[in-house]
Amino acid sequence: MSRQDVQSRAFIIVLGLITLAFLTILQPFWSSIFWACVMTLLLFPLQRKLRHKLNGKASLAALLTLLAGIILLVIPVTAIVFAFVAEGAQLYELIESQEIEPEQFIERIGSAVPILPDVLQRLGIDMTSVRSYLSDSAIAMSRLLSQEALTFGRNTVSFTVGLTLMLYLTFFLLRDGDKMMGWLGSAVPLENDRRQLLFRKFTEVVRATVKGNLVVAMVQGALGGFIFWMLGITAPILWAVVMAFLSLVPAVGAALVWLPIAIYLFATGDIIQGTILVAYGAIIIGLADNVLRPILVGRDTKLPDYIVLFSTLGGISLLGINGFVIGPLIAALFISLWATFSHDVNR
Repeated sequence: MSRQDVQSRAFIIVLGLITLAFLTILQPFWSSIFWACVMTLLLFPLQRKLRHKLNGKASLAALLTLLAGIILLVIPVTAIVFAFVAEGAQLYELIESQEIEPEQFIERIGSAVPILPDVLQRLGIDMTSVRSYLSDSAIAMSRLLSQEALTFGRNTVSFTVGLTLMLYLTFFLLRDGDKMMGWLGSAVPLENDRRQLLFRKFTEVVRATVKGNLVVAMVQGALGGFIFWMLGITAPILWAVVMAFLSLVPAVGAALVWLPIAIYLFATGDIIQGTILVAYGAIIIGLADNVLRPILVGRDTKLPDYIVLFSTLGGISLLGINGFVIGPLIAALFISLWATFSHDVNR
């Protein structure tokens, strides 16, 4: 082995160790860094337009873009987070004080759909056991939300610091994003054609995944929360967040929330409210995905629904709330790499 080979391998080893050490140092701030990257991805088209109108003044364009992001994204999302944990704690208190009884909710649904108990009985499912299981699950979930609310309250300072760091980094990513992408592209050890293909495929799928799924989920959740608030349903913001998550489930999505509540409204005699909720859910919430997703990302680049679903659930189970976006991003990278490999093999 030549001296040059030894030096090259030693340099690679040192480079790997220093990189690992650097990533370890950044570990406490991974969430802030990740969400800064997501926010930059969503806001970068606006930054480019502003920079063009401001004759290339990148810093001013980045600052204005960041202010727009704070007004349009950060403030509403932060308010929703605080309201979500507060409503979760309030829901638990209402269940504990028996002002809300999940068993009565299930019984009324059963009475509204008389065929349901018969179907469950024919399938060998005990309605009493189902009622007890769902009631216990509702209590456990509300207790978990209450505990998370307490934890979140204790960690308000760390949340504020993380949010500040995220906004700080977002400014520099917006300002220097093109330079960083150029540097990253030159650092990838691939041929130029293959590198360009990989970056193009990855950008397309990431755009479809983050911009499409995230924005569509937020819109569907907001629409659902709005109608719940208008109809006076308890904890509308909590249910809005739940509907946003469930919007990733193909075909049904947010209907897993609003449809049972509509049935409950019919069961309790609120025919007008139930009808409004069904019509609004089917027309407004249900069509939001079909209307918005093609506008945001088109149809050709979106990940298959089943990949989005499994990668999102897997990401959440491993990484918590960050996995809501990281899971589909890893799936996007997986698809991009295999598309590049397939292109190389077949050309």
